[in-house]
Amino acid sequence: MGNVLFLVSLSLIWVMLLYHMFLMQGGFRHYMTFERNMPKWKENVKDLPKVSVLIPAHNEEVVIRQTLKAMVNLYYPKDRLEIIVINDNSSDRTGDIVGEFSRQYDFIKMVVTKPPHAGKGKSTALNCGFAESSGDVICVYDADNTPEKMAVYYLVLGLMNDQKAGAVVGKFRVINAAKTLLTKFINIETICFQWMAQGGRWKWFKIATIPGTNFAIRRSIIEQLGGWDDQALAEDTELTIRVYNLGYHIRFFP
Repeated sequence: MGNVLFLVSLSLIWVMLLYHMFLMQGGFRHYMTFERNMPKWKENVKDLPKVSVLIPAHNEEVVIRQTLKAMVNLYYPKDRLEIIVINDNSSDRTGDIVGEFSRQYDFIKMVVTKPPHAGKGKSTALNCGFAESSGDVICVYDADNTPEKMAVYYLVLGLMNDQKAGAVVGKFRVINAAKTLLTKFINIETICFQWMAQGGRWKWFKIATIPGTNFAIRRSIIEQLGGWDDQALAEDTELTIRVYNLGYHIRFFP
């Protein structure tokens, strides 16, 4: 019996190693080719849709200012962009900081969650923000994210040029990767997952998963699904499954 278990375990280890080598090749091929469509895609999109960026925030005073500065610098027509920060039961200065930006920029606004929805988690906060949004495309960012200038534009570009895509996901990296040994390893793991798992699965199988941040999804899909499931422990994985169940795919467009 012991020999059988040993052989089974050894076989599984080699299967997983070979599978990830296969994914790595797909990720590398995707990396080398994914930008080829961009000039044509830019020509195809003459009228950009309105975009609502949802940012759930609970006690995020340390990072929210930097995040909103990145949102202000986004390359996207500001008359077709709304940034909605969902102040979810914060007890620090998150609301004050967001208020400063909303008074300065008319495309930034704050939604404050109220009982019984206050402090119930990310899914509930996203549903509260979605109810106040008006964009045809919904983007989600965590409150500690600082998206690159072209991020939202490229997500929308991918979505508008692929009618079978229910959502488009980008990549992300750890900005304090060099700070400690732990953050270096976290950054390596994060990048490897995206380029091997996300990139490889998309290249070979046209499969990707929605992360918790840096993704765009069609408003019509969120409406059809009835919003985020506030009982889900992992709202991104749960949303991924329901998008596929509707018959769409999810594009990895880094």
